Amino acid sequence: MRSPVLVVGAGPVGLTAALLLARAGVPSTVLEAAPEHVVRSSGSLCLQRDVLDVLERVGAGWEIADAGIAWYRGRTFFRGHEVLVTDFAEAGPDAFPPFVNVPQPVLEHLLERRARASPLVRLCFDRRVSALWQDGRGVTVSTADGTVLRGSHCVAADGARSTVRELLGLPFPGHSFSDRFLVADVRVRAGAARPERHFYFDPPSDPGGQVLLHPQPDGVVRVDQRVPEDFEPSGERVAARVRDVVGDGPHEVLRASVRRFQQRRVPSMVEGGVLFAGDAAHVMSPFGARNANSGICDADNAAWKIALHRTGEAGPALLPSYDAERGAAARENLRVTGDTMRFLVPETPQQLAHRRDVLERSVHDPAARAEIDSGTLSQPFAYRDSPLTTPGCAGEMLPGSRRFGPDFTVLPGEVLVRPDGHVAAAAPPDGLRAARRRASGW
Repeated sequence: MRSPVLVVGAGPVGLTAALLLARAGVPSTVLEAAPEHVVRSSGSLCLQRDVLDVLERVGAGWEIADAGIAWYRGRTFFRGHEVLVTDFAEAGPDAFPPFVNVPQPVLEHLLERRARASPLVRLCFDRRVSALWQDGRGVTVSTADGTVLRGSHCVAADGARSTVRELLGLPFPGHSFSDRFLVADVRVRAGAARPERHFYFDPPSDPGGQVLLHPQPDGVVRVDQRVPEDFEPSGERVAARVRDVVGDGPHEVLRASVRRFQQRRVPSMVEGGVLFAGDAAHVMSPFGARNANSGICDADNAAWKIALHRTGEAGPALLPSYDAERGAAARENLRVTGDTMRFLVPETPQQLAHRRDVLERSVHDPAARAEIDSGTLSQPFAYRDSPLTTPGCAGEMLPGSRRFGPDFTVLPGEVLVRPDGHVAAAAPPDGLRAARRRASGW
């Protein structure tokens, strides 16, 4: 058997990559530094419809959706006034909800269970990578216990403090925002019949600040709130903040932490046979739910390209196109989330004046409401400018992409669809054969 693909990191991105590789018939070895069954994060992830379609390609989409909580409406408030309501339409009985919030431990458990059931995925916990080197035939790593493993490629999905990125000596340029945010999971009494995302600007508990409430399963609400620089997440201080938000009714703080958000990106998401994915490649503010969604799309993009590269059918541009496509997506996500943070936590008097003007006008002026930025929710990134996309094609991801892959698909009208559900060509002037060759990196 040929060497497997080495996947470093058994979080949602790494497990998704391994499962998508297995769907394409490619074996992988997943190396996770943490001991088995250790919960790596208590966070909740907001997964968008098209990402659930990606996860359904490995049989997990509906299972994950059923384990989470779907929502179709977002409400925005300013000083007690409801200034904006955004409704997300249902897309048919067989389509996923527009957004599903699912606790990250639940997501990881469901993906791990599928990985364990796959004969092509080998899960190795308590295997911290300590060295990595490459040659013309693949990637070799050694782990802290002295184990040496060989792979044809490596997907580095080992988080924002990526060991693989450090071993390769790659920088992680960007910046951290100075503001600190309390992130708490609170179990409260049953809320509205239909869960909603609520965002409050200038609430009584934080004049000039904001509070985000996101529904989670089992009557839990995720609270994101800016806190002072000297705030420590001690029991009573957290309890007081939570009471300001959810009131004095029965509630229970399940977990709480204080975080600073960052905007960073590795200069190139491809280094030889190593492809960086998820937080190992880019981190950004969570407002807009772009971290996990973009990371799973990274895994989707990487998996089919690695699978094709292993067959010998790929041209020299295929692996580099991973950076051209997902790097462009990361830049767009960083731009959008950067704009959001400048609205939420203004850094200059001009930004502060703009925020105040927009919010005050929004109470009476519907036109001002379009300028409110509480986080632009993620959408599939189109690869219009990719070297793989035939000129004149938008490179968009088709709805219901679960039906595509692991190979290319041709739809009526000479539409060439890549394994990741993105259109590579539509009625190409030079024909489908040339379009397929271009989409394979030639």
